[in-house]
Amino acid sequence: MAILPIIETPDPRLRQISTPVDTIDDGLQTLIDDMFETMYDAPGIGLAAIQVGVAKRLLVIDLQEEEDADGKPVKAPRVFINPEILETSEDLQVYSEGCLSVPEQFADVERPAVIRARWQERDGTVREEQLDGLLAICLQHEMDHLNGVLFIDHLSRLKREMVLKKLAKIRQHAA
Repeated sequence: MAILPIIETPDPRLRQISTPVDTIDDGLQTLIDDMFETMYDAPGIGLAAIQVGVAKRLLVIDLQEEEDADGKPVKAPRVFINPEILETSEDLQVYSEGCLSVPEQFADVERPAVIRARWQERDGTVREEQLDGLLAICLQHEMDHLNGVLFIDHLSRLKREMVLKKLAKIRQHAA
């Protein structure tokens, strides 16, 4: 397994529309493992393949919502291959989102609170499920990446510009 470099805005690759995964083979399994290792190292709770330079409809999520007896997060990795949203609720939920491709920046984003999604598991099994809470938000966020959309695109122009200016300042100080 390897930790892959995460692409950051304004890299134009983040605006690519990802193509469907045709074959679930050893190469894809290795990519999935590398994506999990990269996400955990970052640290994050979701990562789309395009964020590591692979324009395929693949994403990984691990909310790590539970803790073990020592208070350490319990890993609960989930793989979504060729995910699609079939239905969305009219009820909306606001969540303060961040993104590994827009580091250290957070903003409130409004999304459907409940979704019905279909995807393939790591072994190719097709799943369809109604999702809510943080998993629904995270899946919508990561699926946006597959369509060349960043969470900041959901913000007003003024808020988006503020986030990008903050990011530029952070990068300037780091240089």
